[in-house]
Amino acid sequence: MKLIPYWHDTAPVFSGTEKGPVEGDYDVAVVGGGFTGLSASLALAKKGARVILLEAGRLGGCASGRNGGMCNNGFAQDYAGMVGRLGADVAKRLYQSFNSAVDTVEQIVRDEAIDCDFKRVGKLKMAAKPAHYDKLARSQELMAQGADPDAYMVSRQDMPSEVGTDRYFGGLIFPRSAAMHMGKFVHGLASAAARHGVRLHEDSPVTGMKRLNGHAHRLSTPSGDVTARQVLLATGTSAVGPLSYFRRRIVPVGAFLIVTEPLSQARLDSLLPHRRNATDTRNFVSYFRVTPDNRLLFGGRARFARSNPRSDVKSGIILQKSMVDIFPGLSDARIDYCWGGMVDMTADRLPRAGEHDGLFYSMGYSGHGTQMSTHMGQIMAEVMDGNPAANPWGDIAWPAIPCHFGTTWFLPFVGAYYKLQDILH
Repeated sequence: MKLIPYWHDTAPVFSGTEKGPVEGDYDVAVVGGGFTGLSASLALAKKGARVILLEAGRLGGCASGRNGGMCNNGFAQDYAGMVGRLGADVAKRLYQSFNSAVDTVEQIVRDEAIDCDFKRVGKLKMAAKPAHYDKLARSQELMAQGADPDAYMVSRQDMPSEVGTDRYFGGLIFPRSAAMHMGKFVHGLASAAARHGVRLHEDSPVTGMKRLNGHAHRLSTPSGDVTARQVLLATGTSAVGPLSYFRRRIVPVGAFLIVTEPLSQARLDSLLPHRRNATDTRNFVSYFRVTPDNRLLFGGRARFARSNPRSDVKSGIILQKSMVDIFPGLSDARIDYCWGGMVDMTADRLPRAGEHDGLFYSMGYSGHGTQMSTHMGQIMAEVMDGNPAANPWGDIAWPAIPCHFGTTWFLPFVGAYYKLQDILH
């Protein structure tokens, strides 16, 4: 069993990063080399900007290369609940930004000829309890009023046509959702950015920032300094550099995944005949999909803990048990990969993007990352080019989380709370 992400191990190695010192004067410096940073860099370069991207580790090495490979539209939260909280018009507008986000990924894949196994397979959200089915049905009724008229319910009786388990009580299908190979998408985005002139630097953490005037900053790295007329922070859960304002507003939560050995077509047909992305309605969520080479990827919260090698192994054991509970026929399936990553959660699980103290930013995707981060890279390029109205999240306040200063001492208590919620509701 390899303790590295399947996406990293099965993608081409990108060799287009800069080898020399970090130096020079640029129109834009992008901090962070995940989907947000790569997408924004590409869009800005295509607008004619001189762009440098600074990544503390490897391109796509964090959340962008450690997720479940799902490119889903729709909120992670209950849509009816979002309507109650935000109002129908705002909920619909924000929901439709997720529809647009999947379209953006597909458009970039097509425009840049990225070979990443992108396919609109749809998402199945499965009711873990009978009451959850009723909530999904209520959401589907509201979504049909314009947010997502293509989504439809599947009864418990019809679930065998969608998934090979009797664990769930029906579900909701989102046909717009897609799946792809995360590592290949990172490689394709980076290749496209480099092709359009972006200077890509790995192993270049930003250790200091000094505001010069307006939006201009000098950024310091161990390999040298650069100046830029604009800076975009696409840093997610990064613990590197002077980012305390953002760390007080994001809670890094571990997400963990396992991938089986390759499975036969017949076996996969019995598990996921339509090869949809699948996720359930619990707080300690389980989700799964089929990889391009016919393995089952199975992920979930497993434990409310940070990802590290020891934690990943513990979580992998929990995930394997959960997988076999759902699919008893996989009790003999070998696990070839086990890894973890950090999700950049906001308090309300909605992304944030905008400007603070002369710095542009987009982060806090809260598990919506693949599609929304790619989309927001393109959107922030528009914002930085003088169109702030393009930002769907620009008018949403982002207060600091009380008693949170960057460390996650409270995660075990949060986990206990959500475990209780899963029992009670």
